[in-house]
Amino acid sequence: MDAQQLKNENEMNTGKYTPKQLSKFLIPSIIGVLLFLVPISVNDTVTIGLGVMADGLQAALGPYIPAFMTLVLWISAVGSLAVKFFPSSTYQNNAFVTAIFDVGAFWITLRFIGAIFALMTLFSVGPEVIWSDLTGVVVLYDLVPVLMVWFLFASLFMPLLLEFGLMDFIGAMVRKVMNPLFQLPGRSSVDAMASWMGSGTVGVLLTTQQYEQGYYTKKEASIIATNFSIASIAFSLVIARFLSIDHLFVQFYATVIVCGIIAAIVIPRIPPLSNKKTTYHAPVGRQIQEDVPEGWSTFRWGVDRAVKKADQVKGAGQVVKKGLFHVADIWLGLIPLVMALGTIALVIAEFTPIFTYLSYPFIPILNLLQLPEAEAAAPAMIVGFADMFLPAVIGSGIEAEITRFVIGVMALTQLIYMSEIGVLLIKSNIPINLFELFIIFLQRTVVTLPIAAAMAHLFFF
Repeated sequence: MDAQQLKNENEMNTGKYTPKQLSKFLIPSIIGVLLFLVPISVNDTVTIGLGVMADGLQAALGPYIPAFMTLVLWISAVGSLAVKFFPSSTYQNNAFVTAIFDVGAFWITLRFIGAIFALMTLFSVGPEVIWSDLTGVVVLYDLVPVLMVWFLFASLFMPLLLEFGLMDFIGAMVRKVMNPLFQLPGRSSVDAMASWMGSGTVGVLLTTQQYEQGYYTKKEASIIATNFSIASIAFSLVIARFLSIDHLFVQFYATVIVCGIIAAIVIPRIPPLSNKKTTYHAPVGRQIQEDVPEGWSTFRWGVDRAVKKADQVKGAGQVVKKGLFHVADIWLGLIPLVMALGTIALVIAEFTPIFTYLSYPFIPILNLLQLPEAEAAAPAMIVGFADMFLPAVIGSGIEAEITRFVIGVMALTQLIYMSEIGVLLIKSNIPINLFELFIIFLQRTVVTLPIAAAMAHLFFF
């Protein structure tokens, strides 16, 4: 450690910081807040700065994205096969190649399934059940382009939230609220805000990275990912318009918020989430300290944590390299799984009676809650596990506005849907499996349905 570094360390240990140290925390963090957390209105749609960039790129490249991503999916599949079965020192010694392509046989199989589904959908060949407008087309032409552009910009700019102290500062400031209510550290509030203002998938990506860096326990990461990855305001408006209840959007979104908060208080306190271990990701261990020392104010401690975190960043190259790696990991590792599992989930939802059978128990519940057209609405209570938009598709044909209102609320508060969030969680290192995801989905449904119905009856209809 040279003399200047020693001086900086001594100053931070006494709570004194140079303008350079403070600006290294403040400037990137403010830019991150502006990009991820500040809502803006564009063409009568509420979005965020990141969303403007993502939508702009998608509009410019829209017609070419499905073909481009099909190529990416095949690179992922063939590259994984080559690394696994045709080893070579040329790429075995490359940390990037091994991290992206050196995966198990199960994941290689899913990558090939995703690549094959994409090719079938792109050229409309093979069984129509795979590439129909209700299945493969939805994933390749609607979902994959959104994920591609959102994750591109989210991965590149997320270090502004993570690496320069913002999470540490906010964590110290709101710890006293987040911990008793939700059993979570204060920094988790940023995950929720990133989801709310931008995209639920961005919130899960943020949570995953924080868990892998040692800032959340297994239990905390599981709770955040399944209870705080809420849909953005922009997507909520899309759902409301599709269900023809956008004239009630304020009431609708207020109900979503109330249901979401109550579910986030209740669900973590019952199995399976309550049984999750309170240990940290083994390779890194615990890296978080939000408890305020005696003699320090909360604000001063937050600034101290933030400045010390920002001081660990040694250059822009380090941040850019990490961002590019995450882009490659998402495009080559995650999106093939979305194509495979998302298509399979939609095939099950659209072409089999499985979700209809599973929805039968909800018919008497909906009748008890005095919601008209209960039999027609029941499948919407369960089909959201496959994809968030499916409840709205089912609900759009229902005449009773109050029932459409409740279906829309449920679509946004159930959170766990396999075409996107579910795949993200299964691929991540967060210890949660498919069966647990389905149980949590049902728990959220049971907890939020009566609340949504009660609020609709008492206040809005």
